[in-house]
Amino acid sequence: MAQREDTLGVFRVSQSNDWRELSSVHRRCLLEPGSSAPRVPSPVPRVELNLQKSVPNKLICIFIVIAAGFCVLINGCSATHVGVVPSIEFTRIPPAEINRAEKFDIIQGRVTGARPGQQVVLYVKTGDWWVQPSFHQPFTKILADSTWLNSTHLGSHYAAVLVDPEYHPQSTMDTLPDIGGGVAAVAVAEGATSGPTTAANLQFGGYDWRVRNAPSSRGDTPNIYDPSNAWIDAEGALHLRIAKQGDQWTCAEVTLTRSLGYGTYSFVVRDTSQLEPASVFSMYTWDYSGGDQNNREMDIEISRWGDPAAVNAQCEVQPFYVPANVARFDAPAGVLTHSFRWEPGKVIFRTLRGSVNDSHAEVVNEHAFTSGVPLPASETVRIAFYVYGKIYNPAQNDIEVVVEKFEYLP
Repeated sequence: MAQREDTLGVFRVSQSNDWRELSSVHRRCLLEPGSSAPRVPSPVPRVELNLQKSVPNKLICIFIVIAAGFCVLINGCSATHVGVVPSIEFTRIPPAEINRAEKFDIIQGRVTGARPGQQVVLYVKTGDWWVQPSFHQPFTKILADSTWLNSTHLGSHYAAVLVDPEYHPQSTMDTLPDIGGGVAAVAVAEGATSGPTTAANLQFGGYDWRVRNAPSSRGDTPNIYDPSNAWIDAEGALHLRIAKQGDQWTCAEVTLTRSLGYGTYSFVVRDTSQLEPASVFSMYTWDYSGGDQNNREMDIEISRWGDPAAVNAQCEVQPFYVPANVARFDAPAGVLTHSFRWEPGKVIFRTLRGSVNDSHAEVVNEHAFTSGVPLPASETVRIAFYVYGKIYNPAQNDIEVVVEKFEYLP
């Protein structure tokens, strides 16, 4: 670069590619992610000063040095994103299913090198490739830790496509898209034929239920789920257990493997009046792709939330922190039938005494919500029994709940 001289002093800016002349801060910024080898950027300005003795001259020239160094730092740090090839991978692959089915399962993965605004589009192969989890929900968000998670119908193969914000995915196609034109990366995997995702489902109430084997943070604390804590007895009733294993509690959860949409969902449950304050028994809906509608979560929950003096039940639509979205009530001893009737713009929760569908049975609680009621999409019903943490009355003993019957009526 050309030399410049004025009354404030003489400085010369020259070009240098010498890595040793960069500060340790610059060197850290210029490392490739995950690599210990430095990445040398484009020529870095080096500033040499011939200062006069006046204080103003020194101050101005020091400012120039700081400004030049700041530019080097910014340019160097931004260089870490140059040349990074984006990739996408699976961390959980659903089981293989040759024929097209209505069954859902969980699919998970991780993205490397994604740019802001990019999302994942999932496909399942059953003859053709079909976008997942539905035509109306084609995108899966990338979370802050670069992972992604959603539900999918089962098929022979699964695909995850990393796409730009302006990309418009096709609902179905013969072959997957090539990289380019808004597609940054493509990953394909065969459906699993062994491993934890292929474990046998439970048959309950005439439906298949997937038994949870992954941890969760429900109840404001990490909870471990052991598949052995869920089973069907000789009479066809579902048992869910909280059990101590070593120094930690293990929980139970089952998920319906298909989405049923609007209708009446009912659960006949044996006495839950004596559950410990730290336990939570929940019958609820959930949709991984329904973040814009609070994951389409609607709940019937039996719990005192750690307070022995509190009422022991509630029904709600999410978000729970809106007072009008929660209705608390006392669930008495004995067998109870809990249900909710889901309609467009309305959900009616009802709890009756006994194992009945009789409209004249004694009503323990009834409450209707007409605000915040989600639309149906890819939600599934779940039944969970877990520990509520961070309380003064922690879990003390192994305990179980029994669901005698599940029924769905359109």
